[in-house]
Amino acid sequence: MLMKETLWVRLLGLRIPGLLFCSPRVLELDAEGCAVGIPLGWRTKNHLGSMYFAVLCAGADLAAGLNAFQLIREQHPTVNLIFADVKAQFLKRADGDVVFRSRQGKQIAEAMAQTERTGERVTFPVEIVATVPSKSGDEPVAKFTLGLSLKKKSDKPAEAPKAA
Repeated sequence: MLMKETLWVRLLGLRIPGLLFCSPRVLELDAEGCAVGIPLGWRTKNHLGSMYFAVLCAGADLAAGLNAFQLIREQHPTVNLIFADVKAQFLKRADGDVVFRSRQGKQIAEAMAQTERTGERVTFPVEIVATVPSKSGDEPVAKFTLGLSLKKKSDKPAEAPKAA
């Protein structure tokens, strides 16, 4: 587990409490991509004993955005990120600790540089594969595609509301 990166994710959880509740751990984070782990426990388990749908989506959200979040923090503070869309395929029961992995770190860095350079919104699909290594090795239990949307923050200040 990467302690510093996991701490950043937990601090982000102060603004997005759902992330904090499911106890995510950053397992890998480099220029190639990232991996995030979420344990199966009383907080994350549904009534059938597998990982709850919303927790699976939260893990995919983190794995898709963590490289971008790190780049914004370290190199591109004028860029905002948001997810424009999501597609999910649930293939097997996620009945153990789940690892969410993305391998598009370089593509995210290129898109970040492009939006910084041009000021235009850049949206592209980021693919995430979720596995339960303790039960099924590298066989996917779910696959996600999230539309990562990057846009440079506006240089002009927001207008104050007009009094009536």
